[in-house]
Parts: sequence; structure tokens; C-alpha cells
Amino acid sequence: METVIIHPENKDQLSALKAFAKALKVKFEVNKSPYNPEFVAKIRKSQQQLAEGKFITIDSSKSIWENLE
Repeated sequence: METVIIHPENKDQLSALKAFAKALKVKFEVNKSPYNPEFVAKIRKSQQQLAEGKFITIDSSKSIWENLE
């Protein structure tokens, strides 16, 4: 038999997937993330800022202090 790994994006999706698996009498397990939820939120916020173009670049050939002028 094969194993299927699904990554729900929110609690609603997780609940729906659990209900679906239970209805079909499919065995499943839920593993919690090993990461601190606050840390994950910071990373997701940073990814969103990057997608929106809200970031600065630093020229590595200059001093960091020159880059901030």
C-alpha cells in the first residue's frame, strides 16, 4: 500500500480531511509541527513581505553602513 502525505493550510482543511478519512475508515495520524508557532508566523510574514517587494538589498561589495544611506 502507498502512503499519502497532505499538507493542509488551515484548521478548516485539516478538519475536513480528518472527517473524510474517518468516513472512509482510512487510518491516519496527525503530527504536530516541531516549530514554535510564533517562529512560523514570523517566517510566513517575511515570505509575504518578500512577495510584496517590501525588502531591501545589500551590495556585498560595500560596507553595510554605505548600503543603508
